[in-house]
Amino acid sequence: MLDLAIIGGGPAGLTAGLYATRGGLKNVVMFEMGMPGGQITSSSEIENYPGQIEVVSGMDLMMKWPEQCQRFGLKHEMAQIENVTKVGDIFKLTTSDKKEYEAKTVLIATGSVPRRAGFKGENEFFGKGVSTCATCDGFFYRGKEVTVVGGGDSAIEEAIYLSKMCSKVYLVHRRDTYRAAPSTIEHMKHTENIEEVTNVIVEEVYGDMSGVQGIKVKHKETGEIRDLPTPGVFIFVGRDVLNAPLKQEDGSFLCDVNEAGEVIVDLRMRTSVPGLYAAGDIRIDAPKQVVCAAGDGATAAVNIIEYLG
Repeated sequence: MLDLAIIGGGPAGLTAGLYATRGGLKNVVMFEMGMPGGQITSSSEIENYPGQIEVVSGMDLMMKWPEQCQRFGLKHEMAQIENVTKVGDIFKLTTSDKKEYEAKTVLIATGSVPRRAGFKGENEFFGKGVSTCATCDGFFYRGKEVTVVGGGDSAIEEAIYLSKMCSKVYLVHRRDTYRAAPSTIEHMKHTENIEEVTNVIVEEVYGDMSGVQGIKVKHKETGEIRDLPTPGVFIFVGRDVLNAPLKQEDGSFLCDVNEAGEVIVDLRMRTSVPGLYAAGDIRIDAPKQVVCAAGDGATAAVNIIEYLG
């Protein structure tokens, strides 16, 4: 019987594991299929984590976190949790290979993944010029022109990142205003090789057997079609939360979620189900920042310790 089962090994899950084990819980397991660290490990530059003076990659930032957490007794189980149910006061967790665990409390910190935009050619050319990771694929377009689709913090930050290696970056957005931090927008507007293409809808991404050749956008007011002949198209239009483990046989969720599928929590990271907590990008109103996810994890762990009494 586990005191705490943590589903997800990003900043929220790791910090929860650290606080829970250091706080006295003896049997805490973190379920994470891959290397702990979360989505942030794919980021190229981190310069806003408190106390981190040097600009580092996400991988470098997260490198020591697992070792620190495991020093206090956190166990890492490389398994994918497919389903979580609750009978009485006990949670049952089922892995993808049908192995079962029982736990007194559960923290779900599975995070989120990039959302697809849904335009023609996106799926056909995904991995062949269409990407959701500038850090992973930007290198292939060094010295070339690329297109970034989106208008939030991620889109603008990645456009700035790509501008350092690409000859030109077209920033395509369906509105004429951005949902991003003012400082990020200001940085983008002062980057000479970023061209804003706003108030447009993506018509299609096109190409041939060798990959993407360009992207066509349509102005929302004039109807004018513009062809951007770029071999790389990077999409940043939001994220989908990874809430599958909470889905029950009848199609409902184990706890309350909002219309976007984000888990509803209070300030203590408690869900509508006693003993079930959520932290990080999977919860409502998540700022989607490493420091905030870590704070969520710490908050959840402190309250889980109190709950178990």
